[in-house]
Amino acid sequence: MARTGTDQSPPLPADAGTSVFSNGHVPRRRGLVLLVSSVVGFLLTVVWSAEFVDATIGDAVANTLLGHDAKDTPIAGVAAGIAFAFATGVAGTFTACNIAAFGAVAPLLGSSSSRWTRLRTTLKPLGRLAAGMIPVSALYGVLVGLVGTRMPQFSTAAAQPGVLNARSVQSLVVFGVIGLVMVYLGLAALGYVRDPFRRIARRFPNAPVVFMGVLIGGFLIGRPFGLFRQMFRDAAESRNPLYGAAAFTLQSIGNIVIMALVFLALAYLTGGRLQRWLSTDPARVAALTAAALIVAGVFTFLYWDVRLLARREIIPWYPTAPWS
Repeated sequence: MARTGTDQSPPLPADAGTSVFSNGHVPRRRGLVLLVSSVVGFLLTVVWSAEFVDATIGDAVANTLLGHDAKDTPIAGVAAGIAFAFATGVAGTFTACNIAAFGAVAPLLGSSSSRWTRLRTTLKPLGRLAAGMIPVSALYGVLVGLVGTRMPQFSTAAAQPGVLNARSVQSLVVFGVIGLVMVYLGLAALGYVRDPFRRIARRFPNAPVVFMGVLIGGFLIGRPFGLFRQMFRDAAESRNPLYGAAAFTLQSIGNIVIMALVFLALAYLTGGRLQRWLSTDPARVAALTAAALIVAGVFTFLYWDVRLLARREIIPWYPTAPWS
């Protein structure tokens, strides 16, 4: 059946793929994918409760892993700080941002019938994520260890209505940029814009997944999570860049532990069926990747830029659920 219109254009040839974010196959209803993903991202900002995720889930996970109240117990020494960093990293896994990382690398799950081969194939994307994430986390940790007491995240000043404090500005800028980058990558996956990795991926095919790791590492730079700020202040007051690097690296590694377990479960429970289902129609991969990136990108930008401005009473209104 002939298709007409922008959203009904035929898929590009298979060899037109330029990177993992743009495989050269355009979903038949790419406009619908874009619309639904954008609406889902927006609705997440309406119903998302940071207080519930941070306090009820995040604090409970950290308390369980550490065996004591994470907020009320001072971090005593480097060893305690390292344990605190990893535990709070795992607790911080429960954020909408990780949808993007999952969507970007889920199509790379192995389809081999051998369990060991599937294990290796599943762990490779996570290794590439770590290759981008760890340097960013470590370098930021070094910076915190050197000058952290003079950085916006060190401040404990309460936000005032009608004013953005320095800590809020840092979150707004960092997450705003990350959100827009994710949206752009999602549009590239749908063929609306050029793939930014079309040249570099020819020589370095893993560059897009490494870049996704860079974005995950960048979450630390804007993160307002209470337990993270507690770790930030401890690393800053230590004035030890090596401790800062180790703590922030473990924070990021902890942040993808549960995602790694999800990947392994998918690899073993599906026996490669998920990958085979995706490979029968490469447009499904494009749709999944694009949807994950657009949902997370729209959520990140609207939540941390537009909704934040409304909460600080700088713009008049943003719709929110009663519990959020």
